[in-house]
Amino acid sequence: MADPLPKALGPLLREARARLVAAGVDDPVLDARLIVEHFSGTTRTQAIADPEHEIDRNAIAAIDAALGRRAAGEPVHRILGYREFYGLRLALSPETLEPRPDTETLVEAVLPFVKTIAAREGSCRILDLGTGTGAIALALLSAVPTATATGVDIAAGALATAARNAGQTGLGDRFATVRSDWFEKVSGRYHVIAANPPYIPSRHIGNLQDEVRDFDPRLALDGGVDGLTPYRIIAAEAAPFLEAESRIAVEIGHTQRTEVNDIFRAAGYAAGELFRDLGGNDRVLVFQRG
Repeated sequence: MADPLPKALGPLLREARARLVAAGVDDPVLDARLIVEHFSGTTRTQAIADPEHEIDRNAIAAIDAALGRRAAGEPVHRILGYREFYGLRLALSPETLEPRPDTETLVEAVLPFVKTIAAREGSCRILDLGTGTGAIALALLSAVPTATATGVDIAAGALATAARNAGQTGLGDRFATVRSDWFEKVSGRYHVIAANPPYIPSRHIGNLQDEVRDFDPRLALDGGVDGLTPYRIIAAEAAPFLEAESRIAVEIGHTQRTEVNDIFRAAGYAAGELFRDLGGNDRVLVFQRG
């Protein structure tokens, strides 16, 4: 669109929806609304109360470009540059996995323990392995004001994004980052080690949804030949970094419960407590030393 004319909000929303419907986008109504609101600086209330509100040509051009990206298959939150997680708005970058609602299951699973430790000891130290956007650590910090967290990632770009998110959510003074290949550069002891590790078998990466395969970093998806390599590393190496009373919480693929349990039990942990996501799928295991 070389020189777009100003346009009223109501018709603009209708055109955006029609364009995404024609492109076969999964949720065209929601995605059109998110794009139009984000790039025009308007709200849903405005669209209802003042559909004739004029949107200027710069915003129209930005919306046009964003709709083109969405129609071509790019996930809407990648286009917006952020994703809501556990009530926090988290910036995304090419090096970070897009945090998804299923991962909030991990936060809920370990939160009671974090609260208990923080109340009893005055603090709770959390290690978030493969922190990405910082989603898990920052969600826990937002819920427990005396907790502290260290986010670990091998990707410098991910750590920069996590640190930015910590600052923007007002949690920067309780969040530190360490660039490390799993535990390699980690020091200290923690009450909670949390991870949403890569757990897709290498040979299955090509079968993932386009939006995941083409836009989430492969480093955050590929769990090795059988998808279980990260669990073996965590189970084998975590013990020296755990306090006497502690928990390890890991997100799992919905078919991996038995295998991950076996890996941790062989390393000296009690059988993991299982938590299911909102779809009823096995999603999180929480372990403690046997």
